Amino acid sequence: MLNSHVIAPHIPYLRRYARALTGSQTSGDSYVAAALESLVKEPSVLDPSKAPRIELFRLFSAIWNSVAVNETSDPPTDTLPAERHLGQISAKPRQAFLLVAVEAFSEEDAAYILGVDRETLQHFVKDSGRELAAQIATDILIIEDESLIALDLEQLVENLGHRVIGVARTRNEAAALAQTHSPGLILADIQLADGSSGLDAVNDLLNSFEVPVLFITAFPERFLSGERPEPAFLISKPYQHATVSAIISQALFFEKNAMRRSKRRPTEPIIS
Repeated sequence: MLNSHVIAPHIPYLRRYARALTGSQTSGDSYVAAALESLVKEPSVLDPSKAPRIELFRLFSAIWNSVAVNETSDPPTDTLPAERHLGQISAKPRQAFLLVAVEAFSEEDAAYILGVDRETLQHFVKDSGRELAAQIATDILIIEDESLIALDLEQLVENLGHRVIGVARTRNEAAALAQTHSPGLILADIQLADGSSGLDAVNDLLNSFEVPVLFITAFPERFLSGERPEPAFLISKPYQHATVSAIISQALFFEKNAMRRSKRRPTEPIIS
């Protein structure tokens, strides 16, 4: 039988996955809590012959996919073609993409987690990432003090079909760039060149407008404790290109759908 000491190290990363999947700290954490409650009531739901991390994600996926609204995404007929196409990308391909690109599961393990065969998993992944990014291209502000990393991120997002409006190395540079060009998404490092905080820079900007924010950090565990408001989208350093691509796609996916359904941008709590 798997005990709490075996499961506990994997919970922060399940929370990261849940947030990226749902687009919200609150919603993601609620699904994780439901999975853990199910596990407490019936520990036998996990197969002790399998790796605990794989079994935990499998349990979460079974619960998330059991909710009908998570499997459907039918857009209204009055949407623009690009938004209608976006809404037709189903939940399973997004899960597959996140499991492989962000959580670094093998295709075999990701297929097991989702309850599909490997060929189907490969099809899901292929359908999800680049096509999604191309449909939701936007202007991106990069807040990053390391020149090589900034250049790498700039090339990456441009290859996905987005436009970089500028690269800021400090909190003040970020404010100046945002005043000149309003970004549709912010990609921000936590620690900046002059000792200022990328978190503070983002909070400054969100006083004027609201956009999705992706934070980059070498210590994701510090921001996955559940003890305070946390970023919904968190990228670990050193990052993989596929991870950045996946998270950008997810962030813009939820932004577009929120705008379509409620005609307003969602507010996501940022670390204070």
